[in-house]
Amino acid sequence: MNLSSTLRYGDPHDPFYVEYNRRKGHYSMVADHMHGQHELYYLLGGERFYFIKDRAYQVQSGDLVIVPGDEVHKTSDTGVPNHERVVLYYDERYFAQFSEAEAELLRSPFRGNRHLLRLDAPERLRVEQLLYGMLREIQDREPGCSLPIRHAAAELLLFAARHARGAEAEAEENPSPTAAKMTEVARHIAANFREPITLDELGSRFYLSPSYLSRTFKKCTGFGIAEYVGITRIKEAQRLLRETDARITEISEEAGFENFSHFEKVFKAFTRMTPRSYRTQFRRPG
Repeated sequence: MNLSSTLRYGDPHDPFYVEYNRRKGHYSMVADHMHGQHELYYLLGGERFYFIKDRAYQVQSGDLVIVPGDEVHKTSDTGVPNHERVVLYYDERYFAQFSEAEAELLRSPFRGNRHLLRLDAPERLRVEQLLYGMLREIQDREPGCSLPIRHAAAELLLFAARHARGAEAEAEENPSPTAAKMTEVARHIAANFREPITLDELGSRFYLSPSYLSRTFKKCTGFGIAEYVGITRIKEAQRLLRETDARITEISEEAGFENFSHFEKVFKAFTRMTPRSYRTQFRRPG
């Protein structure tokens, strides 16, 4: 099938939208590390590192990646050029069209612990039939194209739900020693983000030189150390803004920021809004 190098259906404000890209050369994701939409990410060609929450996965052609909404994530280059991928984004509003039982089933992949589904040949064929059919409809824009696009979106969610349920009991693949060490570092940061964290302190704790740690963490996760510390703190600040009535200055301190102006700057850089505006989204008029 002859596809354009970039295709889109809908936009980030819709309950469901799609992005397809075929990229030449080397590429690493530079933005949108955390957002409310759930993702199904399918790698049609090439290979990628995909970091989700506190673990790096090496994704191969034919792998399906499940990313829950509001989870820290990023893709990065493995050193192998060229890749082709399609991402389906599902907002919580998407599930309102289904019955309660159906919605619960379709949400289930994003509530489990399985983030990487490694598909066999028949499974890949089924997924790629759905995806290429969807992409053909997006590209051709024939009358009524939204019907098969929406149908394929639900079919892919159902596939992921059934596959993930069957895979829950399977053991995760063993990461490389380097990836395992970087996972340890990420988990330490996630558990201790309220405390001051420096590259030198992390290097000492994990018996790695600061330069090696900085370079390797970036390669495996796509994040710099300071960037990951910052986004982990912002995620906690978002939770507190949604779930508590604490003052924003108190939330800044609770999330690990020593300086309120720095907190506001970092928060806006990651979320594209101020802490006050973010909180307002979750406050109903009295």
